[in-house]
Amino acid sequence: MTSERMEFKTEVKQLLDLMIHSLYSHKEVFLRELISNASDAIDRARYESLTNSDILEEGSGWKIKLAVDRDAGTLTVSDNGIGMTREEIVESLGTIARSGTKEFLEALKGQEVKDNPELIGQFGVGFYSSFMVADRITVISRRAGLKGTEGVKWESAGDGTFTVDEVQKGSRGTDVILHLREDEKAYLSEWEIRSVVKKYSDFIEHPVVMDVEKEVESELQKGEKVKVREEETLNSMKAIWLKDRSEVASGEYDDFYKHISHDFHPPAKVIHYRAEGTSEFAALMFVPSVAPGNMLYRDFKYGPMLYVKRIRIMDHCEDLIPQYLRFVHGIVDSSDLPLNVSREILQNNRQVEIIKNSLTKKILDTFEEMKGSNYDDYVKVYGQFGRVLKEGVHFDFSRRETIADLLLFASTRSGEGKLRTLKEYVDDMKEGQEEIYYIVGSSLSDAANSPYLEAFRQKEFEVIYMTDDIDDFIFNGFEYKGKKMHSITRGDISLDKDKTVQIEETKKRYAKLLDLIKETLSEEVKDVRLSGRLTDTACCLVADEGDLDPAMERLLKAMGQDLPPMKRILELNPSHPLFAAMNAIFEKAEAGEELKEYIRLLYDQALVLEGSKPKDPAAFSKAIAKLMVENAEKK
Repeated sequence: MTSERMEFKTEVKQLLDLMIHSLYSHKEVFLRELISNASDAIDRARYESLTNSDILEEGSGWKIKLAVDRDAGTLTVSDNGIGMTREEIVESLGTIARSGTKEFLEALKGQEVKDNPELIGQFGVGFYSSFMVADRITVISRRAGLKGTEGVKWESAGDGTFTVDEVQKGSRGTDVILHLREDEKAYLSEWEIRSVVKKYSDFIEHPVVMDVEKEVESELQKGEKVKVREEETLNSMKAIWLKDRSEVASGEYDDFYKHISHDFHPPAKVIHYRAEGTSEFAALMFVPSVAPGNMLYRDFKYGPMLYVKRIRIMDHCEDLIPQYLRFVHGIVDSSDLPLNVSREILQNNRQVEIIKNSLTKKILDTFEEMKGSNYDDYVKVYGQFGRVLKEGVHFDFSRRETIADLLLFASTRSGEGKLRTLKEYVDDMKEGQEEIYYIVGSSLSDAANSPYLEAFRQKEFEVIYMTDDIDDFIFNGFEYKGKKMHSITRGDISLDKDKTVQIEETKKRYAKLLDLIKETLSEEVKDVRLSGRLTDTACCLVADEGDLDPAMERLLKAMGQDLPPMKRILELNPSHPLFAAMNAIFEKAEAGEELKEYIRLLYDQALVLEGSKPKDPAAFSKAIAKLMVENAEKK
């Protein structure tokens, strides 16, 4: 087949422009990414060779080789891994494929690109980072397991196009040849290459080698030194997870974490242990200190790397960790699983369930230990991952109370900048209080300033502020230590028996006015009743027991959910002077237009307090202005 010129897909064009013209302060990450890709290619070849011996070639141990040609100004990264066919190289390097390029570009909007080198690894666009230092890239590859020496050559100058051609290649694998820019020739230096490999790729389990110049004693002339070039391994290749914890320095853990996570921040916590007995495995898990930018994306890849007898089987084994712990990185190396393990086998394997239970318990126990002994550090971790951890209360029924014990909340009693646990809440509950009360708000200030809190503050009943988008979904009806959690914006709430009696008496006295309000607002509200939760505010809207909280309803609608119309209940404060004033107007002219206008204004006011918009903002504004004028004229 002759040479063929093709165009990159639109997103890749944008990405290339970003790489070429943006000034990253960590350009050396390109080498980390190419070595990582080469290691993945070898892992895949090793794995496929378990069932296909044609993958293997005589006399070729697995390795990644770096080669420098100073005259040509090229740096080559070669591997003897799985290689690519023509179709695979076009899909992998020429199109968006599964690289996450679109998400990467989205994540960079409004950010300072040069200060976010970790984003390159997070979104799997590492190959393209080579255009930061190279003005042309040539890739020569031959797929393992195929007969003959026919390979494929891919080449691009990052100008929006690339060419694909046939080429002869004597061995399997891939060579990535970088034609370095004139101002990037520092990456031809042996010292620079050693430094980058040591910094980013020391823990790659395959040898990263390079021919280096050494002085050795001459075999012909004793005492004289001659220069020779010898292949030298640049990385340590330590399987750090198989060592005892006492043998590993904290700096080694940090370096290894950065290698597997592409995160430039050190981990907040290291969990390293070996399990023996029913199932034998080694686990090295890391709790990040900073949440990855794509953690809440639907296609976020999670789960530890799975090794079986030191052979990497898969990069993200979701079956080994619950989704609510998806922010935890790590490696699991099992001695009990078969080498040819597949996803289908994993999902029906008892050993996998044992490992998952062990990892989950260990991580949750670690959080509990942090909360007790390093509270300030735990608060920082919780600030990054608390929203995700909460999901376990809903999805992991067997551990829901254990997870609930790890949660932290601001409340009416926590004080500025402080947080409380559910256990502290229950221990401090007032006599006669039977439920755990919470309020959902879009922010802490919105929740803290809500009129729904009035009666609870008066009775000194603590109310938890819930500000995460999933809170009401998670905690509505949840029981902790036998105490049911109850949103103070839902259902009929009465905190005072004396006030309940007062409300019943007031209800009889103003029955006709209440009926008129119900009739006037019959299209907007489900019911109108007197409130046991208001002390200063005239009115509020509440959800009926079992209905969605208003904040949750707004969230679902914003996500495009098609929800049936849900009417609220309008609650009126029987002790507010406005209610008495409206009744006085009612007694003079039962169903006059002025009274109906006040009723509609009352409803709009309740909508605003709820965080919603009045049905007719212009009419609402006009009515407020009219009242202001009338009041000013009286004065």
